[in-house]
Amino acid sequence: MKAYSTREVAELLGLSTARIHALVRSGAVTPQRDSRSRPSFSFQDIVLLRTAKGLIDAKVPARRINKALQALASQLPTDRPLSAVRVQIDGDRVIVRDNNSSWEPESGQTVLDFSIRELGEKVAPLARDSVQRALRAASTTDDLFQAALESEQIGANAEAEAAYRNVIFAEPAHIAAHINLGRLRHVAKSLDEAERLYRRALEIEPNHPTARFNLGVVLEDRGATSEAIEAYREAERLDPKVADVHFNLARLYQQTGDQQAALRHFSRFRALTRDRTD
Repeated sequence: MKAYSTREVAELLGLSTARIHALVRSGAVTPQRDSRSRPSFSFQDIVLLRTAKGLIDAKVPARRINKALQALASQLPTDRPLSAVRVQIDGDRVIVRDNNSSWEPESGQTVLDFSIRELGEKVAPLARDSVQRALRAASTTDDLFQAALESEQIGANAEAEAAYRNVIFAEPAHIAAHINLGRLRHVAKSLDEAERLYRRALEIEPNHPTARFNLGVVLEDRGATSEAIEAYREAERLDPKVADVHFNLARLYQQTGDQQAALRHFSRFRALTRDRTD
């Protein structure tokens, strides 16, 4: 597995070498050492250091950063690829998300927004009524599609799926309905149907970057790494400024051992996200 030098990591993340050495000395990051006792950073170490940079940018105190990174390091998965998780900075908090939950490494507490969930539970019956009225009374597919979007917004996914299916029945070439229904089926872990819907969307519009990217995600979730890379590369060709495309490619190339390609895409991801925050 490719190891990265302190200089490479500094250039990649925009951290000073002094800051990286300080984080290593504090024990927040514990890279392996090469034959000359120099730090050799793994991709997981880079994830930790990227988190550190986000906390530094948020002006979180150094002691708190070290505590957060130590907690995060102990909770990153070792039994599955890092593609299974997302690490995000929310104010001065570190939040880890996977396919099933979100939690704060420092406290170990699951992150839930009860107010939104409870609101969704209360409003869902109204959404069901709205969708049913739209299904009965809509004179255009636009009405049905709008009802589906509104249902999604409050978490009434079953009603949204029904509306999207009716849109597709009425207008088989409605690409957005295919993509949105595919995403809902993907969330429901119906990967076969999600893939079929994304591929159908690409038959309608072969150069649709969102459909191509979503296809890459579902292929990755199915373990079809080489096909996922191909889909992401095509998504990159269609829209090279989508940061998530480069991050996903970096992860997959790192998994497959193509460290040069992983570094190239991670650098591009960093440049795009830096431009977005400048």
